[in-house]
Amino acid sequence: MQRRSFIRYSGLSAGLMALSSKQLLAAILQQPAWKIKMLRGDIGIFTERGGTIGFYQGKDGYTVVDSQFPDQSQHLIDELTRMDKRPFEFLINTHHHGDHTGGNISFKDKVGHVVGHENCLANYKRVSETNKNVDKQLFQDITFSKGWKQKTGKEKIRAYYFGPAHTNGDAIIHFEKANIAHMGDLMFNELPPVIDRSAGASISHWVQVLQQARKTFDNDTIFIFGHAGDPEKVTGSKQEIMAFEDYLQKLLDFVDAQIKAGKTRDEIVKVKDIPGVAWKNSGAERSLGPAYDELTSK
Repeated sequence: MQRRSFIRYSGLSAGLMALSSKQLLAAILQQPAWKIKMLRGDIGIFTERGGTIGFYQGKDGYTVVDSQFPDQSQHLIDELTRMDKRPFEFLINTHHHGDHTGGNISFKDKVGHVVGHENCLANYKRVSETNKNVDKQLFQDITFSKGWKQKTGKEKIRAYYFGPAHTNGDAIIHFEKANIAHMGDLMFNELPPVIDRSAGASISHWVQVLQQARKTFDNDTIFIFGHAGDPEKVTGSKQEIMAFEDYLQKLLDFVDAQIKAGKTRDEIVKVKDIPGVAWKNSGAERSLGPAYDELTSK
């Protein structure tokens, strides 16, 4: 599949080079918004709109991690089946948010099992019932508490749960042979994170979860990130994990200092940049507000 993907995109590029400027613009606009990139062996990523999707092309079938939204997951399904009509064996969700599970429904009657942490399922059902769109979801039929293991094809897949962080149901999905770990929204690379306190998020424990991840995986591990400030940077190494871990600690330290200085929540969430964080707009309300709420709820 990697070679066929390379040939396909190389062919497109060569063809586009031969067009006039007007024809080139029209051709670019007609190109699919999604991208597939192979990382190592039979494992790749799919990006379009929502959290990064990971996939494994095994001899027994495909394993997919996260599903973005219905249109996007259908694009992935169409492309994978176009290249190879093997079945879909597992769909694994890193957590319950709609940009990671909204496309689950596209796998209905196509996938053998949907897997996720028990808190992921509980949150997913709760939100779906609140939004009255249960009929548009495909829930997990396999859940776990501390972890899950599965052999498929040449790969051994292992899911890790280290406790509350972005939500209380975030799992890391590790493809052991390829040594690729999908972090889901435990990793926002150079981007202020969403912190879902309604689903049990904990910034302070998130720092510990990232520390545990760095201890669990080695320096050769490729990490897939849920989101990134630069869409080309949705994969990386322990260096990016350490940087995000440092951001979360700086976020807590900054907000704590502001609270002790007598600043109100409304004043704190207006801050644009957190001291000591190099990337632009590090102080986003979606991060500062939950940090204030966490620190003042103790």
